[in-house]
Amino acid sequence: MRPIVAIVGRPNVGKSTLFNALAGEKISIVKDTPGVTRDRIYADTEWLNYDFTLIDTGGIEPDSKDIILSQMREQAQIAIDTADVIIFLTDVKQGLVDTDLRVADMLRKSGKPVVLTVNKVDDFQKMSIDVYEFYNLGIGDPFPVSSVNRLGFGDMLDEVIRHFPESSQEEKDDTTPRIAIVGKPNVGKSSIINKLIGKNRVIVSDIAGTTRDAIDTPVKANGKDYIFIDTAGLRRKSKIKEDIERYSIIRTVSAVERADVVIVVINAEEGVTEQDAKIAGIAHERGKGIIIAVNKWDLIEKDNKSVNNYTRDIRNVLSFIPYAQIIFISAHTGQRLMNLYTMIDEIVECRTMRVPTGVLNEILTEAVALVQPPSDKGKRLKIFYITQVAVGPPTFVLFVNNKELMHFSYTRYIENKIRDVFGFKGTPLKFITRERSEKEQK
Repeated sequence: MRPIVAIVGRPNVGKSTLFNALAGEKISIVKDTPGVTRDRIYADTEWLNYDFTLIDTGGIEPDSKDIILSQMREQAQIAIDTADVIIFLTDVKQGLVDTDLRVADMLRKSGKPVVLTVNKVDDFQKMSIDVYEFYNLGIGDPFPVSSVNRLGFGDMLDEVIRHFPESSQEEKDDTTPRIAIVGKPNVGKSSIINKLIGKNRVIVSDIAGTTRDAIDTPVKANGKDYIFIDTAGLRRKSKIKEDIERYSIIRTVSAVERADVVIVVINAEEGVTEQDAKIAGIAHERGKGIIIAVNKWDLIEKDNKSVNNYTRDIRNVLSFIPYAQIIFISAHTGQRLMNLYTMIDEIVECRTMRVPTGVLNEILTEAVALVQPPSDKGKRLKIFYITQVAVGPPTFVLFVNNKELMHFSYTRYIENKIRDVFGFKGTPLKFITRERSEKEQK
């Protein structure tokens, strides 16, 4: 499981610039590109062989000062809830301000590891005295960086990874399936969790501004153990709709990270939306098992084509996850809810399935005989060999003569051939292409 690192700080200290620099690519923060995968506020990155997920908590900044403060409190609180380590970013040019002290108080109370980072330090020697001022926050040594010039990242990141939780052996040995129930606000996640675990717990608090950590709930059903990762507790009053969307995405990233199987809940009355695609994209990107649960199915007027038509719409919008399982449920009436356990069991089994190398290469030989590998400028792709190297998700390595010739469409073709034989219901398959020369092969 990747640790989560959140960048927290007041507006205009350079959170997004630092995020872009650490993520190693120019990520558009201001405008979300419609579509799948990235929601532009989180990125997977690494430092010294440590993989982690970076979250940028910088939000839209309204003009009114009191809204800025309340929003900053919300962002910091979300980061506190979800992160393993917090990068607290300040600005050397503006110096230490009252708002920094407020954020520091909040972070101190959290008990989470905080790495105090002073941004915009373009000359370490000249500005060192200005950096010392930040010791007054009482939150540890300040690390000077310049996000724009990419200076000082090494020392700061060394400190960040020093605080990463060590996965205990007990956790590694625990094979209990972890299930995250995710989706847009108000699609019925709370009701589904309550019904599945057989207790009516109060998940949503109506008090404005309250928040809860995601809670892991162990459940026994049909003689088997499961752990549900509950993220349904996030219900905030916000003046800006995008904030709610943004916060729910941050919550989703952290829940999905810890899950084996992700149940993406869709509101049957609304149909599948772009936001549903973003949420499903997070689970797909991270190689998790996926179930699409269409909730409130009891409220839909149906005929004998309803399920087929609805399934077709889901497959169109979520075309990047053709393997996902779809189920039509009602948390209100309990319709088909218990069938989710059967689906979870199947997916968990598929995620841990290993295919013998001999069988894989028989499938590959047949696939290549049926459809010739692609060629370019007289060079033809040769696939020498395939083997499975990991599970959860099942991961395969293809040894080829030229990586450039291995088109996505041909990889998908081979994937489909493997799925024809072994199914791999509800789980993505990962393919890695490695280059080998003809001589190495012999």
